[in-house]
Amino acid sequence: MRGLVFTVLLLHIASFGFGKKPLKADYKLLNQELSKRDIYDNQKKQVIQKLKLLLKNTPQHPEKQFAICGLLYNQYKSYQYDSAYVYSSKLQQLSLLLKDKNKEAYSRVKTGFILLSAGMFKETFEVLNTVKVQYLNDSTKFEYYALQSRANYDLAAFDHDTRYSPYYNRLANKYLDSAIAISQPGSYEYNYYSNYQHFKNGNYAAAEAGFVNLLKSTSLTQHQTAIIASTLSNVYAATNNKQQHDAMLIKAVINDIQTSTKETLALFWLAEKCYQDGDVKNAYQYIQQALKDAEFYGARQRQVQISTVLPIIATQNLRILEEEKTRFLIYLISTTALSLLIILVSIKLFKQLKDLKIKEKIIADKNDELKMINHRLEDDTHIKEEYIGYFFDLISGYILKLEKLKRSVDMKLSVKKYDDIPAIIHAIQIKKEREILFHTFDQVFLKIFPQFITSFNALFKAEDQIWPKEHEVLTTDLRIFALIRLGITDNETIAKILEYSEKTIYVYKMRMKAKSLVHGEEFEQRILAIRAGDLA
Repeated sequence: MRGLVFTVLLLHIASFGFGKKPLKADYKLLNQELSKRDIYDNQKKQVIQKLKLLLKNTPQHPEKQFAICGLLYNQYKSYQYDSAYVYSSKLQQLSLLLKDKNKEAYSRVKTGFILLSAGMFKETFEVLNTVKVQYLNDSTKFEYYALQSRANYDLAAFDHDTRYSPYYNRLANKYLDSAIAISQPGSYEYNYYSNYQHFKNGNYAAAEAGFVNLLKSTSLTQHQTAIIASTLSNVYAATNNKQQHDAMLIKAVINDIQTSTKETLALFWLAEKCYQDGDVKNAYQYIQQALKDAEFYGARQRQVQISTVLPIIATQNLRILEEEKTRFLIYLISTTALSLLIILVSIKLFKQLKDLKIKEKIIADKNDELKMINHRLEDDTHIKEEYIGYFFDLISGYILKLEKLKRSVDMKLSVKKYDDIPAIIHAIQIKKEREILFHTFDQVFLKIFPQFITSFNALFKAEDQIWPKEHEVLTTDLRIFALIRLGITDNETIAKILEYSEKTIYVYKMRMKAKSLVHGEEFEQRILAIRAGDLA
């Protein structure tokens, strides 16, 4: 948060400054590419759809499914957090099914990457700390070290203090050394991280030369090009080479657009740069798009970061528009007759008042959006705290049961009473355990959302309302929409949790939507709007 305040202060200081003349051709190309975002996104969706179809048509082949899920994860990892998380979870499930330690560790690294991309530092380190490095092959081990390095660098930048940041930077440097040591000399990874190390060590000349040379490679992907250009822009910023800094930043943004990369800082940085240079029009356009990308991806920390800067740029944009209108009014006064001037001024003032109200409404709407985001973050934090405790207790209980089972089996084995072992195993009542799991989930959920059942039933006529019976906490219908309130909206995921088919979940949802007093997307929006009890 201190980093955000620093950014805001920096923007205020530079709000009336004007830099060098923009790179007109580059900005023109960038704005053209921005207008084609939907085209690139549709191309991305087509690739994803083909992979999903391929996965659907590859049942009973865990190895092939693992490979396809890996491809789907790669499509989503910089595009949409929720979906990327679904496929990283599937990778973990398949690795356990295959009993492959390398694949299991590999899938955890993948999960760590998207958690970090979503700004979830605590969860990132929790996952990475469970990775058993000895099971990783060199390629994944490199990825693990590079990710640890990035996570610690990002955390140091987020803290932005003199106590903890130096420690995280030192830790990041050690992981960076390990990543470089294990990478193949001459490879993209080796060249990129070696030059990145030069940059971090303040050896800007070597970093610049290395990155410029790396950009000339013909084997780079567009995503790699975007990463190099973005990093090189930071090198140029450190050496006060504004012209090249802007050019590299624009290059990074264009490649991000063409690859439908939503988890990126390049567009946000460019918006800040345009604002500092006095190009408020482009700054406002870019900061709005950066916020949309962050919301689409699900990068919560990025949303907060951008939302802190957005009102400053929006206010300056309005000020410039008002100045333009004032200059236009002065021109009219100097070129028209006094009688016509009175009429024109009256009309102009009326229009200005109307426009001002519209602009005030836009700002008010944006403030409302920020409040909604803050409410969601508060709810998410509260839900996370409750469910972490819940799952910790639940898992601890299962571990105790497993320990008890192991001791019983060991005892029977030690006295060679092998015939008694099946009876011990059959004593485990899976159905009852699942009922206990659902019952506990229901109780924890209603503890967080005590008004959920009442609020849910308010969306239906009296005869269509669902109220749990005396022995029930939540019904199946209520439990489905409880999961949706927690952010689990994918039918496939809900079906797996509740052990129903996707079709059954779909039928449940459609049946309730059909009976609701509100229709379409508004129904689920009303469900998601139900607040936690102590935050309402």
